[in-house]
Amino acid sequence: MTKFDLTGRKALVTGGARGLGEGMAQALAAAGASVMIGDVLTSLGRDTAGKLTADGAKVGFVKLDVTQEADWEAAVKTTIDTLGGFDILINNAGIEVTALVSEIDPDQLRKMLDVNIVGTALGLKHAFRAMRPNGSAGKGGAVVNLSSVAATIAFPAIAGYSATKSAVDRLTRVAAMEAGKLGYGVRVNCIYPGLVPTEMGMKLAADVVAAGLFSSPEAAVGAIIEQTPSGRLGEVADMADAVVFLCSDAARFITGAGLPVDGGMGM
Repeated sequence: MTKFDLTGRKALVTGGARGLGEGMAQALAAAGASVMIGDVLTSLGRDTAGKLTADGAKVGFVKLDVTQEADWEAAVKTTIDTLGGFDILINNAGIEVTALVSEIDPDQLRKMLDVNIVGTALGLKHAFRAMRPNGSAGKGGAVVNLSSVAATIAFPAIAGYSATKSAVDRLTRVAAMEAGKLGYGVRVNCIYPGLVPTEMGMKLAADVVAAGLFSSPEAAVGAIIEQTPSGRLGEVADMADAVVFLCSDAARFITGAGLPVDGGMGM
């Protein structure tokens, strides 16, 4: 057994049906955790859970719209009832809407605020209530929130998204302080992923072209790589491994931290 072994841990991963969330669910399961995937994409989420179960992991699916409190209550209960506990939350669900500041659509901005900020805050709320002493799970745990390199750099056409991910950073640090001061036994950290060529990441590349900032998606990606000391885009596994680390005993004295997983782009 290593310090990165998560055998016996019970995790809920939001937005776990595809992309980074799917990779994180897979990595947590590979490290020994039982995993509940929460997502609004019900068919895809069940398929992802089925694939991981076929690989030998204990993985389930629950419908979870992170903006809805009732969904959170049901998802936490389902996680505890199905997995036998709840001590890891990965607040991964998020959306990105590209727009120049002069073209911001208030309805689209509010949608990002609702998913990226309110959704993360509700996840923290219900994780704390379940994981703290006398909670429905009651054994403490670890929460990892997904911020973004967008919270640490000034990249055009993502002002709204950058603002929401900066808010996730602040939520993380205040929540970590509260959890410590109130004796919840819950560590709270976040990661700042760099650009990963998932469906969401490549949509961003296409969107900045449509905004007139780059001549092609390849040029947009090239500009990002040029700003990245590691000289490449991120990979899903880069982010997933960082999440496993922060949930593990190897990170037992780390809380209230933001871990850049961006190849140095945000330094």
